[in-house]
Amino acid sequence: MPKSLTRTWYRVALDRPGRAPLLVAAAGEHLGQALQAATDHVSGAWPLAVEVATGDVVPLGDSVGKSSVVELGEAPERPRFRWPIGVIPALSATTAGSPGWVKHPDEHLLVIEAQIDADRLIDLFLGVIERLPAGDNLEVRVLDSFEEAARTDVWLTSRVNAKKILRFLDDYDTEIIGNGFVELNVYVREHKATLRLTEHKTLVWLAEGNALEADMIRWLGELGVPRVDTLATVDHGPHFHYRAAKSRDRKKLADELYRQRLRIVATLKRDAPSP
Repeated sequence: MPKSLTRTWYRVALDRPGRAPLLVAAAGEHLGQALQAATDHVSGAWPLAVEVATGDVVPLGDSVGKSSVVELGEAPERPRFRWPIGVIPALSATTAGSPGWVKHPDEHLLVIEAQIDADRLIDLFLGVIERLPAGDNLEVRVLDSFEEAARTDVWLTSRVNAKKILRFLDDYDTEIIGNGFVELNVYVREHKATLRLTEHKTLVWLAEGNALEADMIRWLGELGVPRVDTLATVDHGPHFHYRAAKSRDRKKLADELYRQRLRIVATLKRDAPSP
């Protein structure tokens, strides 16, 4: 990857209110920093797509020392869905994301998956937790893709309740909800069910039988998520995961989870590729 000092350059398509999308080159020590620099450059902008910059578009000379952002002209028109912080399509992707929920066919489980835009993701996730009859544990999975650690660390709270889970997530929304290398699970043991916020920032309800199906459908409606025939999520095409610009790296996040009395209950090592 082309770098300037410890920074990597990316090409970023920005959604600009009332104007055509703008293409910029932006740099950062990780992708989240580059996206923040790009959006700070244009008032009200939001990143639509990104790719690692190749040598012919990496700014050189005076521009490198003066700015982390260089405008490259208008970007091609593309769907203007504002993907939640933590995931973003590649510039080559054609995925047209939109809010909605679907029920996936499964022989053994009730599987409902929902997607919402960036501005409403936290309200959706916390809103569903608030409506659950119980929430017994919160699991935080720090995935192997985070800094290419080759292992997933599974952190778990002691048995708590939904109110404590809500307080914790509200305090660490940027660090955890806005981290594309983290998956969250809230266990509802009475109903043999799990509410999951996936690494792709979709909300998934997994339950044996039809536990709370009617309630979940009603709650999604109350929270402004419509039922749709198909759901185009970011993983339907090439995409990137990232963490917010000012969030903790993997080690510092682990130290903070430990201070908050979560404990590692499993370490899952990535399988080595076959020779």
